[in-house]
Amino acid sequence: MTAESNLNAFMLLCQERAEAALDARLPPVSKPPERLHQAMRYSVLGGGKRLRPLLTYATGRALELPFEVLDAPACAVELIHVYSLIHDDLPAMDDDDLRRGKPTCHKAYDEATAILAGDGLQTLAFQVLADDPTLKVPAAARLSMIEALALASGSFGMVGGQAIDLDAVGKTLDIVELENMHIRKTGALIRASVKLACLAHPDLPDETSDRLDHYAKSIGLAFQIQDDILDEESDTQTLGKTQGKDRDHNKPNYPALLGLSGARQKARELYEEAVDSLSPLGERGSVLRALAQFVIERRN
Repeated sequence: MTAESNLNAFMLLCQERAEAALDARLPPVSKPPERLHQAMRYSVLGGGKRLRPLLTYATGRALELPFEVLDAPACAVELIHVYSLIHDDLPAMDDDDLRRGKPTCHKAYDEATAILAGDGLQTLAFQVLADDPTLKVPAAARLSMIEALALASGSFGMVGGQAIDLDAVGKTLDIVELENMHIRKTGALIRASVKLACLAHPDLPDETSDRLDHYAKSIGLAFQIQDDILDEESDTQTLGKTQGKDRDHNKPNYPALLGLSGARQKARELYEEAVDSLSPLGERGSVLRALAQFVIERRN
C-alpha cells in the first residue's frame, strides 16, 4: 500500500470518526431552542476536511494513544474552528455567502441565529473538554487542555489574528507582520490540535512535545500560504467558498508579498521544517509527514 493510499484510508477513518463524535456531542434538534440547535448542527456536520481533528488523531497515533481518548479533544478543536468560520462569514467580518459548498449559517438562517450558533459551539468545546466521560485523563490534564485551547482561541491566538487581519485591509504588511497575523489567526488552532493530543499522553518528554509543536507551527503557516495560493488560482466550486475574496477585499497575503512562485517555495520550506521536526519519531510519524505534504498540495 502506498503512502498516499495509507493517508487516504487514515483520513477517511478519522473523518468518519470525527463526524460521529461531533454528532453525538452536539445538542439534538429535538431539544429547545430547536432553531439554534439546528443551526449549530447545520454548520458543523456534513462537510469540511476535518484537518484539525485529523491532526489530533494523527498525533495520537504517533504517540501510540487509543482513538477513544482523542475523540473529545478532536471535537473541541473542530467546534472552535466552526464557530470561527460562522463568525468570520458574517457581514461585519468577511461577508461571505458560501462555506463548505453550501450557504453560510447567516444565509441559511439569519445573522442573529448565526452569532448565537457560533457562541454555542464555542462554549460547547470547553464543556466537552471539562466533562466528557470518554476523556480518561487526570483532572490536571483536562485543565491544561482547557487552558491550551482558550489561549489558542482568544486575543493572543485566533481571535487576535482575526482582529489584525481586519485592521490590515488595504495596508501593506511585511513578511514578519504577515506571519505574526497568520501564526495567530490560522496557526494557533492548528498547534492546539497537536498540543491537546500531547497533553493526553502521560509523562510525554518535553523534547517530543516541543518538536511536535514546531511541526504544527510550520504546517499552520504552510496551510495559510496554500490557502492564499488557492484563493488566487482555484475556483469557487472547487474551494467550496468564494474564490478571490482576499483580493477583492484588498487583504494582504503571501502571493501578493512574495509572488506565486515565492509563496510556493515558502510553503515547501515550511513543509521541510515540519518533516525535520518529526525525525525522532521514526516510522511513528509517517501519518503526520503525509499530512504535512497534503497541506501544501491540497486543492481546496
